[in-house]
Amino acid sequence: MMGSEDDDSQEARLFTSTDAMESLVLDQTPMPHPFLSNSDYRIAMSGSMPLNESHHPLISSTSQKSLRDSFRKGFQDSPNSSSRQSLREADFVEPPSYADAIFTPYMGDASPEHENGREVGSSSSSSLHSFPTDTDTLVIKVTQPQKSQELGTSLVPGGRSYVTYLITTRTNIAEYKGTDFSVRRRFRDVVTLADRLADAYRGYFIPPRPDKRIVESQVMQKVEFIEQRRLALEKYLSRLAAHPVLRRSNELRLFLQFQGKLPLTPNTDMASRMLDGAVNLPRQLFGDSSAVVPPQEASQPAKGGRDLVRLFKELKQSVTNEWGGVKPAVVDEDRAFLEKKEKLQDFQRQLGDASQQAETLVKAQQEVGEVMGELGLALIKIAKFESEEAMTNTQRVHANDTKRIGTATIKASRFYREANVQSVKHLDQLHEYLGFMEALHAAYADRSNALLTVQTLMADLEANKLKVEKLNQAASKFFGVDKNRNRKIEELNEVVKVNEEARDCSQQEYDRIKERNRTELERFEKDRRKDFLNMIRGFVMTQVGYAEKISNVWTSVAEESVTGLFTSSSGSSTSN
Repeated sequence: MMGSEDDDSQEARLFTSTDAMESLVLDQTPMPHPFLSNSDYRIAMSGSMPLNESHHPLISSTSQKSLRDSFRKGFQDSPNSSSRQSLREADFVEPPSYADAIFTPYMGDASPEHENGREVGSSSSSSLHSFPTDTDTLVIKVTQPQKSQELGTSLVPGGRSYVTYLITTRTNIAEYKGTDFSVRRRFRDVVTLADRLADAYRGYFIPPRPDKRIVESQVMQKVEFIEQRRLALEKYLSRLAAHPVLRRSNELRLFLQFQGKLPLTPNTDMASRMLDGAVNLPRQLFGDSSAVVPPQEASQPAKGGRDLVRLFKELKQSVTNEWGGVKPAVVDEDRAFLEKKEKLQDFQRQLGDASQQAETLVKAQQEVGEVMGELGLALIKIAKFESEEAMTNTQRVHANDTKRIGTATIKASRFYREANVQSVKHLDQLHEYLGFMEALHAAYADRSNALLTVQTLMADLEANKLKVEKLNQAASKFFGVDKNRNRKIEELNEVVKVNEEARDCSQQEYDRIKERNRTELERFEKDRRKDFLNMIRGFVMTQVGYAEKISNVWTSVAEESVTGLFTSSSGSSTSN
């Protein structure tokens, strides 16, 4: 937990400026465009990319840097800066027409107004964090970052601080016993929630929590880092709220409802658990403490570190399974599951390739929009110069034609940028699923660890039964009563009984995890088909829609040029 505390402190240091706090946009303002958010509209007009994360998934660090560098050189450092560009466009280009404004990109299959309390067309439109189709609603918003002071942990005043977020919840789920409530939580609380869910719901596809990103916090602007973390936390909690099981968990309910300090106990860091295990190891080895796994602990993974004897036994069993040449007593023979697991690994590789291609496409469309904007402004400069210096009617006509083409080029550049904004929103689905594959691997690891526990306990059970059998055979060869041998037999029989109970508990846990994997995989495949269909539809409709708008721009220019040429020819004939 030290890592999350340090991260909270780093986050708080980024948030020391009150001016930055006041300038942080916490709620959406009215949008200047019917289907673009305020930031997206500014991005579409200026040529920069919308980045919901500090590093957008569809743009690599190198590509992102090159885009920003080219953007600064072409629009900021040169006379054609983005601010000047918008002013000059306002001088020469009329606002979007009604036909342009009513074009609405595809936002997926949803009701016209809302989908289970979530506004349609929001950035969280995928099934990875969309609401189930039942009537239950759980909407979570993360807003109002606020710097707080850590009490009693630092000798230096103001030396230990962190940032809290206001988490507002609206729900009609009966388990929550309320409809609207809000709490303040810090990032460390989110880490605790994620750890507790991972322990209590093994086998489920639990969405991965946001990373700490210490390096990025040192590079990014303070307000930008806080805002990106706020968005990441909101997306993570929305994914938990979309899960049919996790949304009803006591851990999430306490996190969202309980006022004050989070009552969930944070997991002890690995170093402390290993230290506890090292302290208990001599007692386990020399008989002061039993090395037998209690039944209540058999359902929990051994990798916690507190029971080193069990950890070593499972490590030995794992090596035996791989290299011993002896088939374990229990193996995973679910061929259908194993085939699906291999297919998902192939799917992940294909996702990685598709994400790289999407990155290339986004970069290409971005460059086209930027170049078109620069070309349009250059043509308008030429038109302005020729109109001011024109001496003949032919020069004025040429200036008007150049201005018309420059204006159309700027309009087309706007559409290219808007199309790129929408394409990023749709193609971002690829990276969403690529990141979610971590949850699948964790669930499969839970299954493998549970199976390893069953195999280890069964091997211990067989070994102890063999010891009892050998002692009984030795006792039958001698006359009289050997109290020491009888005592050992009784102790081993008790150990065998405990082993059997532990084996049964671990087998039940393994069966539960198998069933959870099966249901989660079915849900994942269903959501994946729906989301990818919506992604393809949205991307195609966006490309077609904006291609038609750009085609209309050039068609209008061609018609106006023909009309102007005819008018110019008529004027020349009349003058002659």
